[in-house]
Amino acid sequence: MILALTLVSLLCALIPAIMFTLNLRLYVDPPLVSGIPLPAVSILIPARNEALAIGDAVRSALSSRGVELEVVVMDDGSTDGTDEIVRTAAREDSRVRLEQAPPLPAGWNGKQHACWSLAQAARNPVLCFVDADVRLGPECVARMAGLLERGDNGLVSGFPQQLTGTFLEWMLLPLIHFVLLGFLPIGRMRAGTDPSFAAGCGQFIMARRDAYFACGGHSGIKLTMHDGLRLPRLFREHGFRTDLADITEFAQCRMYTNAADTWNGLAKNATEGIAAPIRIMPITLLLLFGQVWPFIITFALVFSVLLRVGAGGFHANNWSQSCLWIVAVAVPFVSAGLPRWLGIRRFKQDWRSALLHPFGILLLIAVQWYALFRKFRGGAVSWRGRAYTGN
Repeated sequence: MILALTLVSLLCALIPAIMFTLNLRLYVDPPLVSGIPLPAVSILIPARNEALAIGDAVRSALSSRGVELEVVVMDDGSTDGTDEIVRTAAREDSRVRLEQAPPLPAGWNGKQHACWSLAQAARNPVLCFVDADVRLGPECVARMAGLLERGDNGLVSGFPQQLTGTFLEWMLLPLIHFVLLGFLPIGRMRAGTDPSFAAGCGQFIMARRDAYFACGGHSGIKLTMHDGLRLPRLFREHGFRTDLADITEFAQCRMYTNAADTWNGLAKNATEGIAAPIRIMPITLLLLFGQVWPFIITFALVFSVLLRVGAGGFHANNWSQSCLWIVAVAVPFVSAGLPRWLGIRRFKQDWRSALLHPFGILLLIAVQWYALFRKFRGGAVSWRGRAYTGN
């Protein structure tokens, strides 16, 4: 039985390890394009009670080089002075504009409605949706606009460097890259417009204005809380190509700042991804066998060998059998850990997350099942002071 589980573990660990390694060659920085004119960009920031973040968000957007731009902030009913901060920035730089979001209609998620309103207020041919907690580097927007133009894409997206501070942040957030690169075949994503291979990051999404309105943009995903997945899928359903780029070097984001926000933030849209009823059980088994079991069997084997050595009952035959077992468990053990250690340097992740990888996987699984049970109970998701049911 243990041998059979180990062989299953080997398969489940090798799949994401091989995929992750191959994808690292494809998931690259957006190119610095020269020789072609870049279209003007509207940087669009939805903001609801973002007084602590919005000033830095606007300043970083204005630091963008190599592209003509405007920065439009949609104040979505803030009560903390967010609007006044943006008005001050607008007085200092004419490229900044403050808009007030219309009342939230029934059947809409707040962020999607704010983004839809932003798109209608934008004046430029390229729409760049950026969360208020994202800090853009000077080259980010121009590079992504170049990727949009050169790749004949309708939409491009990128994952900023994820800044982490608290325990749950550095345990869970680095798993975003592990899941993305370990299970999404980027080559197949780029080969066509199959919606099954849609992926993106809601923190940074750039789209052609004409393609955006042709497929309905955020009005086509009104109630979702997972725009990073659903908006690229919508574009692909309408025949537009989408692409991903690594913007670790060109943007940063502190998504959450405490354990409660980290847990609730990851759970809020989980049932639209891993925690979907049809996917959660096979993905749970895949993660348990591929990312947790190798560590359990490895440490159990090492402990068993040490006990036998300490008892003085370890003979030549024992050594031969133990070596075979060590080889059998070493491959899944190394395969499970390889993507995480590769990600530390590439994505500037906390090394403790890689060291405690199986525990992070268990936490991730727990978040998914929590989200699913909450959905079955009919519980509402609260985010930014609003409650949503059915997620």
